[in-house]
Amino acid sequence: MEQLWAPWRIEFILKGEQDDCFLCEKPKLDNDKASLILHRGEYNFIILNTFPYNPGHLLVAPYRHVGKLEDLTDREAGEHFNLIKLSVKLMTNVMEPHGFNTGMNLGRVAGAGIADHIHTHIVPRWQGDTNFMPVIADTKVLPDALANTYDRLQEGLRGLL
Repeated sequence: MEQLWAPWRIEFILKGEQDDCFLCEKPKLDNDKASLILHRGEYNFIILNTFPYNPGHLLVAPYRHVGKLEDLTDREAGEHFNLIKLSVKLMTNVMEPHGFNTGMNLGRVAGAGIADHIHTHIVPRWQGDTNFMPVIADTKVLPDALANTYDRLQEGLRGLL
């Protein structure tokens, strides 16, 4: 039997429930590259998912800690959607996916890992990007490192802004 090592996943597995909110904490840090923040808007930001479903999996989140979509101001909501559009355009230009999954999990029962700070997932998809690994081994194979993906997207973002 062959083994596939993904040592970065252990951090997520062992982390469990967190009291702190990384969507509140990451923007406070002074190093966007280390925090994986690709872009900062006035009310929202774009960040790479540390535990991605696919390479390039992004999150758009408001700076304000808010758990209900209806509690966003019109300005927060408008910019949020514009950053989703920017994220799709960025990945289309840089990574050339065949499609996207975008969406929010609102509430713990809907699958929200962070139920009290809304965020939108943007997951690039490629024809054939699913295979036997998730079914047989409960493992997802990601062919690119987060730092590599960050650099590629950051370079592509410069051409869009």
